[in-house]
Amino acid sequence: MPLLLSVNLAHLHSADYTDADFTGIDKRPAAGPVAVAAPGPMGTAGSGVAGDVVYDLRDHGGDHQAVYAFAREDLDIWQKELGRELPNGVFGENLTTSGLDVNGALIGERWRIGADLILEVTSARIPCRTFAGWLDEQGWVKRFTQATMPGAYLRVIEPGEIQAGDGIEVVSRPGHEVTVAYLFRALTTEPGLLPRVLDAGDALNPTYAAKVHRRLSGRSREA
Repeated sequence: MPLLLSVNLAHLHSADYTDADFTGIDKRPAAGPVAVAAPGPMGTAGSGVAGDVVYDLRDHGGDHQAVYAFAREDLDIWQKELGRELPNGVFGENLTTSGLDVNGALIGERWRIGADLILEVTSARIPCRTFAGWLDEQGWVKRFTQATMPGAYLRVIEPGEIQAGDGIEVVSRPGHEVTVAYLFRALTTEPGLLPRVLDAGDALNPTYAAKVHRRLSGRSREA
C-alpha cells in the first residue's frame, strides 16, 4: 500500500532569488500529526497544511494548490543524479510519498490519506525562479522540465489530520487520460498536446485551464 513518508512544513528564510521577502520552499518533516483543510482562494490564502507558510500568494497556494506532493522514488533519482542528499521536503513538497505514481495520477484523481483526509489532483508543478535559486544547480529549470517528474498539486475535498506512516488510497479515478505528467508536457515541451488537456474538465486548476484556453486561442488566430 502506498504510504505517506512525511508531512513537510516551511522553514522560512530570505533569499535574493525570490520576489517575496521570504520563501517557504525549504520544507522539513513535521514531528507529529498535521491538520489539512482548504485554505481559501488563491491570492488571499496560502497552504492547506497547518503550520506551513506560503509567501508568494500571487503564484502559489490557494484552494487549487492547497497541497503539493512529490514521490520519494523521484527524489531518489535526483539524489543520484545530483550527487547530494535530498531529504524529504527539499523540493518544497508538503507530502513525500512512497509507492504512489504521483506523476501518473490523473487530474481529478482522489486520494484518501489517514482516516479522513481526501485530496483531489488538480495540476502539475511548473518550475520557477525560486525553485532554481533554492536548488542552486546549473540549468535546473531545463533539467527539471526535461525529466517530466513534476509532482502534483491537490485540492482538499474533505479535511483531516495526517502524519508520517499513514496509508494512501486512491479512492477514485476519472475516465479521461490526462495525467499530471501529460499536463506538464503540454504546458512545457509539447504544446501539441494542449487540446486534450481540456478533457480533464472542472477538476483542472482553473488557472491552468485559462492558460490552456489562451494558448489554444492564440494558435487559432495564427492559423
